[in-house]
Amino acid sequence: MGVKIEVFRMMLYLSFPVTMFWISNQAEYFEEYIIKRKREIFPPDEEVQRKELENFKERMRVRKEQRILKNFSEESEN
Repeated sequence: MGVKIEVFRMMLYLSFPVTMFWISNQAEYFEEYIIKRKREIFPPDEEVQRKELENFKERMRVRKEQRILKNFSEESEN
């Protein structure tokens, strides 16, 4: 009787991790969750948001150029 219990325990100890590994590698179980989570983190681009971002980048670039030119002109006067 003792050997049968030990064999059962050994099968259980080996089959549980193998089963968990097999389940976790099945893409169809997690595909919907992954796609939903990806869209939450990286939402699809909207035209309005992209235009606002482009305008912001342009304003920042112009502001930086003006600051550099101002510093350069002040240095050249000295």
